[in-house]
Amino acid sequence: MGAVYWQLNDIWPVASWSSIDYYGRWKALHYFAKRFFAPIMISCEEIGETTNRPAVVMRPSEIETSARLNIANETFEDIEGTVHWELRDHSSKVLQQGCERIAVPALSSHWLEKIDFAQTDFLQNYLSFSFEKDHKVVSEGTVLFTAPKHFCFLDPELSYTIEKNLIKIKASNYAKNVWISSPDSDLILSDNFFDMNAGEKTIQILSGKPEALELHSVYNIK
Repeated sequence: MGAVYWQLNDIWPVASWSSIDYYGRWKALHYFAKRFFAPIMISCEEIGETTNRPAVVMRPSEIETSARLNIANETFEDIEGTVHWELRDHSSKVLQQGCERIAVPALSSHWLEKIDFAQTDFLQNYLSFSFEKDHKVVSEGTVLFTAPKHFCFLDPELSYTIEKNLIKIKASNYAKNVWISSPDSDLILSDNFFDMNAGEKTIQILSGKPEALELHSVYNIK
């Protein structure tokens, strides 16, 4: 059993829904596919405004704000690790946190108990989570409890430095879908279009030249 998505690559130069273009360059989808097809992945089923009040014309009412985390193990070996989660405000300040040691058999998944975030400010707070195995983060992510256009993003003040084949990204506040762009269309990175808490994230340069880089995030969408 398995899964595929349409489509992987192009057979000629064209604007399409492929994740890799005709010249072998990665689009945003391919970076996302690398994460959602990872052998070990943590994901979140969040309940918030978009699930409680999907239509903007609906009458305001009490909104459930909660989350359930899931660890999927698509390898042939049993694994053990630690799930970490943090409820944060838009500056990435930790408001609430927890962790749990779990074991996941081969070719299976494990749901954690639902976490209730009643009374949280869903326009300013978000959930970050990660799965750590052998003291190394192997999967991570964040979710909002409202539509991104309603979330009160702060300017992440993104910046970067380059050291040999590594790009170090710094953010002053929460940044969603960080896009590292370059005039060199052949630049391929170990990760791109990612979420990050305030702090630093290191990205490896797989190919191409990291010249005149520009950093963007959802905050820049006007």
